Amino acid sequence: MPCKVVLAAEVASNFTEEIKTEVSQRSVKPKLVGFLANDDPYATKYAQSSSKHLAEAGLQFELRQVPRESLEAEIAAANTDPSVSGILVYYPVYNDERDQKLQDLVDPTKDVEGLNVVYNGKLYSNDRFLDDQQTRKAILPCTPLAVVKVLDHIGVYDHSLPYGDHLRGKTIAVVNRSEVVGRPLAALLANDGAKVFSIDINDILIFQRDPSASINSHTTTTTDFKPEDVIPLCDVVITGVPSAGYKMPTSLLKPGVVAVNFASVRNFEPEVKEVSSIYVPSVGKVTVSMLQRNLLRLFNYQQ
Repeated sequence: MPCKVVLAAEVASNFTEEIKTEVSQRSVKPKLVGFLANDDPYATKYAQSSSKHLAEAGLQFELRQVPRESLEAEIAAANTDPSVSGILVYYPVYNDERDQKLQDLVDPTKDVEGLNVVYNGKLYSNDRFLDDQQTRKAILPCTPLAVVKVLDHIGVYDHSLPYGDHLRGKTIAVVNRSEVVGRPLAALLANDGAKVFSIDINDILIFQRDPSASINSHTTTTTDFKPEDVIPLCDVVITGVPSAGYKMPTSLLKPGVVAVNFASVRNFEPEVKEVSSIYVPSVGKVTVSMLQRNLLRLFNYQQ
C-alpha cells in the first residue's frame, strides 16, 4: 500500500473554523504577548508564524523582543497587565535550568504553553482538570498536544478502547526529550496507554503505565538500549531533533510504520515514504491551532 502523506494544514482545518467562530462572537479579543529573547532563527520563524495565524483568527498578538537579562521583569509586568490574556516565551532562552525558572514565573492563568509547574504537575500525574468540579481543563503544551491531535486524526488512537487506554498495544518512539516537547509528549502518550521509548542523545528511557496501576500513574525506566534496538519495534516513530544534520535511518523503520516529524527541519530521509504507511512531515500549523485554543481557554477562565 502506498504511503499517505498527511499535511499539518489538513489536521489544523478541523479547529480553524471553530476558533474563528468563537473569536468572532466576542467584542473583546484575547491578546497574546510573545517574548523573544534569543537569536534562534527557528524561534523567530515560529514568532512570525504565530503572528500571521493569530491575526487570521481575529486574535491580538504583540511580539516583544527583549534582552534575556530583562525577561524576568518583562514577564512579571505582563502577569499583572489586565490587557494581556496570554503569555508565550520562545525557548530556549538560556538552554539550561534557568529556562525552567522562567517557565514557572509565568502566571498559570496566562500560560498558553502549559509549561508552568502547576500544569507540569497535572500533565505528569494525568490529572486533566484544574478544579474538583471538572469544569476547567488544565493547559497542555502546544506542540505535544499538536502531535496527539495528529495521531488521533490519522487513526492511531483507538476510541473503541476505554478512556486512558486509547493507545493500548502501541509501541512508540519519541526522538527528543526536551522539557518543552519531548518529555511531556512521552508522558502524554504513556498516559494514554502506549509503551514509549524516549530517545535522547545520552540514553533511552521507557515511559509506560503499569496495566494494574491507577490511570494516573506511569513509570519511567532507564535502559541500556540503543536506537537500533528499539526503532524496529515501533508502530509509530516521532522525531523532533533540531538539527539539519540528523536523519532517522530508513533502514531501521518497521514496514508500515507511522512517521511523524515535529522538528523545524526534516528528520526523516526521503525514502521514508517507501516504508511508512503514513508520513506527517511537520505539525507546525497544528501547534499554532493548539496555541489559539489554549489562549481562548485561558481568556474564558479569566472572565
